[in-house]
Parts: sequence; structure tokens; C-alpha cells
Amino acid sequence: MSIDLEPGKIVKGAGGAILEDVPHITDWLPDLPTYANPLKYHPAYAAVRQYFVEENDVVAKDVVVNVNRTSGAIYFRRAGPRDKIYFKPEDVKACIVTCGGLCPGLNTVIREIVCGLWTQYGVREIFGIIGGYRGFYCRNTIDLNPKVVNDIHKRGGTILRTSRGGHETSKIVDSIEDRGINQVYIIGGDGTQKGAWAIHKECVKRSLEVVVAGIPKTIDNDIDIIDKSFGFDTAVEEAQRAINAAHVEAGSAQNGIGLVKLMGRYSGYIAMYATLASRDVDLCLIPEVPFYLEGPGGLYEFVDQRLHESGHMVIVVAEGAGQELIAESMGSHENLVDPSGNPLLLDVGLWLSQNLKSYFAKAHPTFKEPLTLKYIDPTYMVRAIPSNASDNVYCTLLAHSAIHGAMAGYCGFTVGPVNNRHCYIPIPRVVSTQRHVNVADRMWARLLSGTNQPDFLRYKVVMEERRRTKALKQAESKEENVPEQISKSPPVSPSQNCPLTDVDSNGSNVTKQMKDDSTAQISTGDRQFFPATGYPLVTSPVPGDPTANFDQETP
Repeated sequence: MSIDLEPGKIVKGAGGAILEDVPHITDWLPDLPTYANPLKYHPAYAAVRQYFVEENDVVAKDVVVNVNRTSGAIYFRRAGPRDKIYFKPEDVKACIVTCGGLCPGLNTVIREIVCGLWTQYGVREIFGIIGGYRGFYCRNTIDLNPKVVNDIHKRGGTILRTSRGGHETSKIVDSIEDRGINQVYIIGGDGTQKGAWAIHKECVKRSLEVVVAGIPKTIDNDIDIIDKSFGFDTAVEEAQRAINAAHVEAGSAQNGIGLVKLMGRYSGYIAMYATLASRDVDLCLIPEVPFYLEGPGGLYEFVDQRLHESGHMVIVVAEGAGQELIAESMGSHENLVDPSGNPLLLDVGLWLSQNLKSYFAKAHPTFKEPLTLKYIDPTYMVRAIPSNASDNVYCTLLAHSAIHGAMAGYCGFTVGPVNNRHCYIPIPRVVSTQRHVNVADRMWARLLSGTNQPDFLRYKVVMEERRRTKALKQAESKEENVPEQISKSPPVSPSQNCPLTDVDSNGSNVTKQMKDDSTAQISTGDRQFFPATGYPLVTSPVPGDPTANFDQETP
């Protein structure tokens, strides 16, 4: 899917300022009439001085700049209600859809879009699309009004249900056109926002009087440009419960380790902020900082040292950490993706638990007390809870900003705060890059200072030495085995080069999978597949399935 900024929407202002503007409905329908904003006559807003946003109001992308290099600064159009709108409220047919994984605050955003359209602008036709993008053409809609959504913010999840994938642009826009919808509010992450851009472009192509507004959603806080994503504060707060439990468990046993895996596919923000907030964490592992296990400055050395000093420790690991290390130790595996196109991750929590217990059982048989490891994975607990007070207020601001932008005719935008001021950001700008923890920043330095954990700066050197040693051992092993194989290997029959066969009850040959077939794959639930041979299988638990017990002491 091609995502590019429209050249006509990059405006240079006085002094070299650059405005990255968003599309407007008049770009392809220039003769549309305007209407007075009904908020002028709303008793709750009539007394507010300067309530309406001026058309030239913008928000700076960066507020900390060098005084000698201020030209070329980037700005975005400020969000908020406009004096003139491009839709008659009685003619508006709005729809709301939620896509991707769950996140605290989804129901709050839905509620505030419905209530904002209903109470501020007098819109009476609001529909909910059931089941994500495919709900446009596979499911029925539900009518939404303030009574229906009155208390949904007190519940986790989304009343509209959600799904991954299912984006077929032509079918979606066909449904929008057939239903007479003219405002589409799409709540989801970067993949969902790319889909929103495709829907916007198709509406422009068909010259439809339809605006598309995006509300960014990602619990990992990895959407670029905006200050933070909704649900992030709630996730960090809920993660404290898991960390506290791990700390209690670890502190109640000699050589106790509490290991907590938190969400964070490519960005370790939840793990980092949860660690900083807790102050009970001894080691935080995130995707941005590759780590290694053995040798000076490695994880094993640090764990050994901390156990000798304190007798227990707590480790927090983001789900995307250590993926290269796990893949190397387990051998090759298929590069599989979920319906959203995201690579499926190997389970670092279970893998690290097994490796720690195995290492300390072999390397430290003289420990007075065996290693006691408690593994906690609160992933689905964290993302399925209702949003806290801070996120509830934030969701309200996001929803209202999206409404004001859509009513004013802006489209193809994602709404969010930049330097604590809400603005309209072109969707291509938001999805062009992903935000990661800046490990050269003072926030990460604060974490390293608080935990005294290793920085793993020797990662590349250690891994290169490890690969070189492994390659030499394999070469030596081949040289030693060649004469033995020549002298002892029996003649190969044709049947040994073919799959084994058996005969069923009808007398037909049935091909059987050879036991040593390295291409055989084991399905491990909704997360990944691995070859059936090689390193012991590490799987990620699936909701509802029994989970392996990691509370046993090392023998």
C-alpha cells in the first residue's frame, strides 16, 4: 500500500516555516456550501471566549530548538471547532469502527464520538460497524446514541468488537456509498490508519462527499509524532500489579526470581515506564537494546551477582526483546505473520525462564537453595481493562477533536496531541515511521542508573565471537565424521529417499511424515509455528489453554 504525502498539502509560511497540512473535502468538491457552527448557539459553549480555532493556528512539531536554526520548523494544523462547517448536522450519517488488538479506552472513544456528535452538533444518525474492517461488508451495523453508550466506558474491550485484517478497499467504500455514510471514524493502529488512508483515497477517486478521520490506537505507544497513545497510562498502571506480585513472590524465596513479560512488540515503552514507576525491578529488557546471556557483562553474570547481593530479583521483559537471540538458539523457523501483517513473535518470557533455570542448575550446583523462578504474563489482563481517569479524559479530547475536524471538512488525518496541543496530522506522516525508545536519551539513562543493570554494549562483539566459535566447531565436526560416515554408512535403498508409505483399509498407499523431517511444523496456537525438530519448543500461551507451570524449583 503506497502512503505518500500530497505535495499540494505542504505549505511554506513566512520565515521558512513548513505546514504539513491535511486534505480538505473542498480539494475535490470545491463548490460545497458552508454552514454556521451550531456551537455558537450552544449554551455550554456560547460563553467561552475564543472557543473557535483560527484557520491559521498551527502546532509546532518541536518545541525545543536551537535558536540559530529555527527556519524550516515543521507545523501541523491545530485541532478544534471551526466557525464554519461543511455538513448540515441533520444530513450527517456517521459510522465508527474499531480494528486491531484491544486497548484500554476503546469504549471511551466510542462513547465520546457518539455523545459529541449528538449533543454538540445535533447529529442523529450514528452507526457502529461490527467486527473491524470486514464488518463493512460482512456484518450488520448497530444504531448508536447516548443511551446505548452511556456506561460503556466502565468496561474493557470494545462494544463494536474488533478483528485484524479484512481490509478490502473497494468493498468498504461500496458499503459506505450504499449506506449513504458521509463521516467515517476509524480507531486503530498504524496498519488500521494505512487502511483509513486507502479508504480516503478511494472516496476522493469516486468524488464522494465523505470524510475519513483516524483516531490512533496502540497500547505500545509506538505511533510516531503524537505525544502518547490512549491506553498507555492505564497499561503502565496495570503492569504495576504484575510487577508487585513478582516482587512478593521473588522476595519470599531464597534465590527467587520474578519474571514479568509486558507488551511491546517493537517499542519497549511500557516496560521502561513500568520499571521506572515500580522501583522494584532489577533488570529491564526491551527490543531496542539487544542483550546476550553468557560472558562478561551478560545477563547470567548480572543475575548471579544480584542474587548473591539481595537473594532475589525482578526482571521485566518486553515481548519483542531478544528475538534474534531466540531465533539463533532455536534454529531456523518460518517467517509467519498475523492477519494484520505483523511478524509473529517467539515467546521471550518462556524461553528466558527455561534458560535461566537450566543455566543455574548446571553452573551452580553448590547453591544452598535452588533457583526459584515465577513467570507472570499479564498481557491480556493489561489490554482488556477499562481506561483509568487520565486516559478517560484523553480519550474525550481525541474524540472531540476528530468530530470538529470532520465537521469542518478535514479528512485523511489522524488526530493527536503534539507538545500537549491537539492537531490534525496527515495519515502518511504518522505511519511513515514507528517510534522507538531512544536509548541515547536521559529517560533510558535514568532507568540504567536506577537498576544498575548492564548496558549490553558488547552485544555485537559477543554475538560475532559466538557465531565464529559455532562455525569452527561445526567445521571440525564435519571433518571428523566424514571418514566414519564413508566406512560405516550402509547402502541407501530407493525407499529411504522417499516418504514412508503405509496401506489404509482400502488398499491405497498413504504417505506418512518422516519423523526426522525438518520441515514438519508444530502449530503453537495463535502466535507462531516452529519446526518440529531441534531446540525444545517454546510456545506462547493461548487464552483458555492450560499454561506450563514455571513455579517449580530447579532440580
